[in-house]
Amino acid sequence: MKILRYVLCAFLAMSTSGIIYAQEPQPFKRDLEQVSFVPKGQWITGLSANYSQSCSNNYQFFVIEDIKSDSYSFKASPMVMYAFHDDLAAGARFTYSRQMTKLQSGALNISPELGFSVDNLYSISHNYYGTAVFRNYISMGKSKRFGFFNDVQLEIGGGQSKLCQGTGDALSGTYEKNFSIGVGLAPGVTMFLNNYTALEVNVGILGFNYTHTDATTDQIYYSERKSNYANFKLNLMSISFGVAFYL
Repeated sequence: MKILRYVLCAFLAMSTSGIIYAQEPQPFKRDLEQVSFVPKGQWITGLSANYSQSCSNNYQFFVIEDIKSDSYSFKASPMVMYAFHDDLAAGARFTYSRQMTKLQSGALNISPELGFSVDNLYSISHNYYGTAVFRNYISMGKSKRFGFFNDVQLEIGGGQSKLCQGTGDALSGTYEKNFSIGVGLAPGVTMFLNNYTALEVNVGILGFNYTHTDATTDQIYYSERKSNYANFKLNLMSISFGVAFYL
């Protein structure tokens, strides 16, 4: 009874006028400051490229022996975008890649009784892709030199490849044509060297890709294959470095 009496007294003290006023909830403000990193009206152009070449002569590594080969790979990707709003841009990217591998000889010797050898193997391929890109920028704090960006990409492309093995009457070859389409996200970091030039690094972390390939072997046998995959993790093979110019 004493507890009930204390509760009634407190209730009467809070409502001397007969009305209880409830405090309205205050809106939550995170107080994040967004600095305009790329202003509206800027044109953004850039290029990323890489080239590698290797040559082996009687190379040996554990069970791999007598490797004689030549190979190279080349990839170039120009880009153009337009900032239609502060920190928002849209545009396109074109990518061309080419790879060649020529293996004169090679052997895999697991044991004296078990071994494999390959010779006169030649492979060459080239692919081309067109990509529509939507990009948004986020400044790193109040800095106008360092910032983040995220690309939403829609990519369509195709290519051709040829694989040959043997010589003379024993020559066998396969010719392939492929078509692919994919969508994905590629966040990155940009650093301005001056008012017009920036270095960019981005990596794919999320995407879906579909590829259809037609193959003809020895100009007689026809086959096709379809593949699709979804990527929901960091793809280190998709890291790219480039230079962008803001005009």
